[in-house]
Amino acid sequence: MITELGHFALILAFMIAIVQTVVPLIGAHKRWPGWMAVAEPAAQAQFLFTAFSFGALTWAFVTSDFSVRLVTLNSHSAKPMLYKISGTWGNHEGSMLLWVLIVSLFGAAASIWGGGLPPTLKARVLSVQASIGVAFFGFILFTSNPFLRLGNPPFDGQDLNPLLQDPGLAFHPPFLYLGYVGLSMAFSFAVAALIEGRVDAAWGRWVRPWTLAAWIFLTIGIALGSWWAYYELGWGGFWFWDPVENASFMPWLLSAALLHSAIVVEKRESLKSWTILLAILAFGFSLIGTFIVRSGLLTSVHAFANDPERGVVILAIMAFFTGGALALFAHRAQAMEAKGVFSMVSRESALVANNLLLAVSCFVVFVGTLWPVVAEMAFDRKLSVGAPFFNAAFPPFMVALGLLLPVGSVLPWKRAKFGKTLWRLRYAAALSLALAGLIWAMQADKSLLGPVGALLGAWIVSGAAMDLWQRAGRSDKLARLMRLPRADWGKSVAHAGMGVTIFAIAGLTAWQTEDIRVANLNEPFDVGPYQMVLTDVEEGRGPNYFTTMGVVEVTRNGRDIATLRPEKRVYPVAQMPTTEAAIDYRFTRDLYVVIGDAQAGGGFTMRTYIKPFANWIWGGCLLMALGGLLSLSDRRFRVAAGAKKTTAQGVPAE
Repeated sequence: MITELGHFALILAFMIAIVQTVVPLIGAHKRWPGWMAVAEPAAQAQFLFTAFSFGALTWAFVTSDFSVRLVTLNSHSAKPMLYKISGTWGNHEGSMLLWVLIVSLFGAAASIWGGGLPPTLKARVLSVQASIGVAFFGFILFTSNPFLRLGNPPFDGQDLNPLLQDPGLAFHPPFLYLGYVGLSMAFSFAVAALIEGRVDAAWGRWVRPWTLAAWIFLTIGIALGSWWAYYELGWGGFWFWDPVENASFMPWLLSAALLHSAIVVEKRESLKSWTILLAILAFGFSLIGTFIVRSGLLTSVHAFANDPERGVVILAIMAFFTGGALALFAHRAQAMEAKGVFSMVSRESALVANNLLLAVSCFVVFVGTLWPVVAEMAFDRKLSVGAPFFNAAFPPFMVALGLLLPVGSVLPWKRAKFGKTLWRLRYAAALSLALAGLIWAMQADKSLLGPVGALLGAWIVSGAAMDLWQRAGRSDKLARLMRLPRADWGKSVAHAGMGVTIFAIAGLTAWQTEDIRVANLNEPFDVGPYQMVLTDVEEGRGPNYFTTMGVVEVTRNGRDIATLRPEKRVYPVAQMPTTEAAIDYRFTRDLYVVIGDAQAGGGFTMRTYIKPFANWIWGGCLLMALGGLLSLSDRRFRVAAGAKKTTAQGVPAE
């Protein structure tokens, strides 16, 4: 009964979304207050019905209702409760329901916290947001219904993909969806502004909190996915340039560019056209990611579906919204005339350079991801574009961005003196060069990667600290620092997080140690400064799997360091093995051990890695997200979406 009610609630949400799309849009055009007022209760009702529908599907998974086809295909009665719940979105149909839940969530949030928006703009924003919901409600109901029943329910289900039965993957999709589906709100603001024919400083303030919220969630989601891949897949890496990883990374790059571009619109009323275009493209790339994950166009361990027919429907939705928005953008180009002027050396110019670097790096990732498909379709050639291409083509843009960040943060608006600005960063530059020189002198192989990463990381972090220190004035600095707006702290913390991540990636890549061997029981071997011995291999079973677990004792100079238990699991229902790495986490390094198959001559294959600064990668990501949260918690920033003024008073630049 609950399943049928969930299906009915989904249909009602679909119908409400249609009303919310049409009525407020006509009301805004005709200036009819009553029709425009429909948008708010409709947005909230749409969310409530969608939430009930999602809750009904979750209940079916929790109670192991195998009369529901989706539960049979993606769950099992022996599965732990956490994975029964996460199984709700660990498949195509359930994840699409989560998709529309988040679209409706952002619409409802805008209806509640957008009280200060002009009535016509608010009605149009909620109308455009609902139109996105209409498309995906229709897609779910007509091609991907999660509530289909089975005439003859089986005794038990077929289990969830074992790779997804992990805490990291349980929470990764919701955060990721809150991020790139949340960019639909920036898209809705952009399209609504194009319909009205007006983009001004107030619009820049209104769109920033929504974009920032989506960017924060996207940062956390990507970090969780990277961390999961690191410890779960057993490959020993944190990023593999997988097509689905790229699908979430491209909107992240564009949303970061959008955040910085909106600052220029708000402060100087420049870059209007570019900012609108970024808002359209950021959500457009989110739709591209949805298409990649669900169409079967590209294969990935993360992919939900391999159904070209449903992929064509998603492609049509993407073409309608992105193509329609771009057509409207071209039609309204004359309404986005820039007012502010600035010199080549100014904060505006630095933000333009920031945008170009982020946008071009996104284009590089896009080309590398889809080029194999294009080559096969257009030239009948099978190509593979992997990590070597991305590792060669992408880092130069990030190096340039890292060098620019501290300079752009301290440049004055409109006009600046480059030499004076660099002089303000002299201590940061000296510290960065000294640290890079020290690392160059200490390392054995004289690789440039480590010193360059240290230089960039120290330059960005110390530059962010110098920016805060100089904002505190010349007297009573500590007290003034504590009184600085949270947005100032947020900007510096987020930039410092990026510096930490850049250094950690460079350090891990340059200095990691790898050892692959056949390890015999009780025969010690050395990996770097550590002595290791496989003392036992135990057979066991978990709630829904069998395990082969090694016991590895680790010492250093005779001192016990850790006892690691790497596993190789087999899930009998899914008939699929997984590798569970054992990791000794320390502040400056991880000791990473993976056990493989038993060998005919005795012993087990074993891979061991020493990974310096691995945890700093995700620590830097968390710092970036924390910086975003600090900015979002700044009252002046948070209520900007409700401000009616057309000037940028009281809102920090960044």
